Amino acid sequence: MALGFIKKVFTFGKEKPAETPAAPAELTAEEKAAISAESEPRDRDEDLPLAEDPVLAEEMETAGGPADDLSDEDLSMVPLDLLEAEVEAEVEEDVTEVSQDAAAALNPESEEDVSAVVSDAAPEPVTPILPKGFATAETRAPELEAPAPVEKLSWFQRLKAGLFRTSSQLTGQITALFTKRKLDDETLEELEDLLIQADLGVETALRVTDTLASERYGKDVTGEDVTKIMATEIVKVLKPVAKPLALDLSHKPHVILVVGVNGTGKTTTIGKLAAKLSGSGLKVMLAAGDTFRAAAIEQLKIWADRTGSTFLGTKLGADAAGLAYEAFEKARADKADVLIIDTAGRLQNKAELMAELEKIVRVLGKLDPDAPHTVLQTLDATTGQNALQQVEIFRNVAGVNGLIMTKLDGTARGGILVAIAAKHKLPVYFIGVGEGIDDLEPFEAEDFASAIAGIAR
Repeated sequence: MALGFIKKVFTFGKEKPAETPAAPAELTAEEKAAISAESEPRDRDEDLPLAEDPVLAEEMETAGGPADDLSDEDLSMVPLDLLEAEVEAEVEEDVTEVSQDAAAALNPESEEDVSAVVSDAAPEPVTPILPKGFATAETRAPELEAPAPVEKLSWFQRLKAGLFRTSSQLTGQITALFTKRKLDDETLEELEDLLIQADLGVETALRVTDTLASERYGKDVTGEDVTKIMATEIVKVLKPVAKPLALDLSHKPHVILVVGVNGTGKTTTIGKLAAKLSGSGLKVMLAAGDTFRAAAIEQLKIWADRTGSTFLGTKLGADAAGLAYEAFEKARADKADVLIIDTAGRLQNKAELMAELEKIVRVLGKLDPDAPHTVLQTLDATTGQNALQQVEIFRNVAGVNGLIMTKLDGTARGGILVAIAAKHKLPVYFIGVGEGIDDLEPFEAEDFASAIAGIAR
């Protein structure tokens, strides 16, 4: 449009050039002066009318593109202020057209007009092609739902899982024995053999068979009947030994000596006990009396740090009895509530090693006639009948007065605890089903009997 205006400016007056009248042959001096005055340049601002436009509105609307004969020389002759005025007029005209279109869009005459306006005004966006490893919000893979939290097993469920091997084997054999069969002497003998093989011990086996014979002899008996009676008799054996660990806090410190053969979990058990005691607000000290293994000293140090307990250790190979003496003196000075002393794992058939354990007990007795106040023996539930002999030896040497059964973790032969309880009548304070800090719990006779008999609670 601007170029069209330029064309009109430069062609204005050229389409119909005015005829110049022929000058007379001779002009007077006055006429020549008048003609000369008219030909002088005049100021455009003074001479041109301000209210008139040299180009008509009709010509503006119908003006075409630039003229074919428009040259650079002609273009350079156009005044700058005239070009700017034309551009401003063109912009105002375009804005007016857009405003009219927007007004029409805001007041459509029908739903079809609305759809057309929306379609024209908002074209469908083009999804960009992103490099590998990127995605738009619409195309990225949906986020996977977080897995449901695993429900934590109760203590009884963990105990039952730990005794599964014993219970499944025992109940399976009992069920097979009492399938469509009356209770007679031969059946009772076979049941007694099964119970002894399951490490329940002769005394417990006789209790079960005697009770079963008195109640159901000569009658049809199912495997379920037998397991219920067996669980009841096991509870009777275990109930008297299921006791809490009593601490005499009038002694400062109360000394707990932990003994047992190699691999029964002494150090780990000490750490778990320390966690329970320090968690209740007691001041606990741990002494690394297993001076034969560097790993045992380091492991106990870790447990002390984890439980907020005081730690006392010595160099590898040092005298364990001397460490026990030093630990007792330090615990007394620090007013510790409980001192737990670890000892080296000793085979019960090595007399010289057991003699060193006796020395520790004598040294502690010199400091306090009642020390050690508690002697705990850890038993590995996988050892079976060998655990019976271990209890007898350590009881004679170190004066064991309480038991902790460990490693009831699926490979256990848990029936041996029933046999030990029946024979030695020693308190069973705790049982462990794993390596975790919360895998050591007080011993409950009913739970243990139900788990070993495969009965739900």
